[in-house]
Amino acid sequence: MTDSSDPARLVDELVALMRLQPVGADRFRGESEDLGTPAVFGGQVLGQALMAASLTVAADRPVHSMHAYFLLPGEHAPIDYSVDRVRDGRSFTTRHVLARQKDRIIFELTASFQTLDDGIEHQFAMPQARGPEGLPSELAQRVALGDRLPARWQVKGLLPHGIEYRRVEQDDLLAPLPREGGSAVWMRAVAPLPDEPAVHRALLAYASDHGLLRAAMVPHGLTFLSGKVRAASLDHAMWFHRDFRFDDWLLYVVDSPSASGARGLCRGSLFTQDGRLVASTAQEGMLRVAAGAALSQTPR
Repeated sequence: MTDSSDPARLVDELVALMRLQPVGADRFRGESEDLGTPAVFGGQVLGQALMAASLTVAADRPVHSMHAYFLLPGEHAPIDYSVDRVRDGRSFTTRHVLARQKDRIIFELTASFQTLDDGIEHQFAMPQARGPEGLPSELAQRVALGDRLPARWQVKGLLPHGIEYRRVEQDDLLAPLPREGGSAVWMRAVAPLPDEPAVHRALLAYASDHGLLRAAMVPHGLTFLSGKVRAASLDHAMWFHRDFRFDDWLLYVVDSPSASGARGLCRGSLFTQDGRLVASTAQEGMLRVAAGAALSQTPR
């Protein structure tokens, strides 16, 4: 029997999560994974909804942008996706996707696809950052906490996963110090993925929800592990710029230009190791801090 921590098996399970079952005309059903969070992981819904839209578009029109809203918390149960073929133009194709559980709409996404066209090119330079080699994985960091890890994380939070994340900044996971600037994390699938670009894009959408909202906590020394913050993604936008493989390392650089009104706005840029900017993200999330929790501001 294959061990549950075998990388190939973990990636196979992750890819299977993106394989949707057709249940009617432009209707699909996806299974859910339980990562130990109260609601289904938002990245899973992002990836599956993008896959649903992609299944109704020719492969020679890759997705270039997606905009989504998280409407209700999802349960750890199957999710039904319905796709509306909004537009099929000469160069651009638009799809609208609704995700439902028990007749409740929990999520909606609009995605745009485009033919492969030539044009001008430029990009931001990748910031200087330590490479992934030698950095501990987030899983290894949680394991190292031992009994200090909150009880709710001591089961699901210590299970191996098909995606590995390695933080560049080695902040204390339980009590990070407030600091200026954003953060960065290396990410990749832990074993080779199939040669299907749509799968790589769906999994990048999945992973792009990991750690993005954390950027709004960095200036205040807050962390999900503390139990002092109630957080939820409200919306998520993503733009795909260049080809990539998600079984190669990508650097996810995130920051937060503003937080107010119990909401934080976060932005992200994804680079290959050789510095190509392959995707950009933006997300606003709800951030409510427990009464009595100390809040800090970074020095200006």
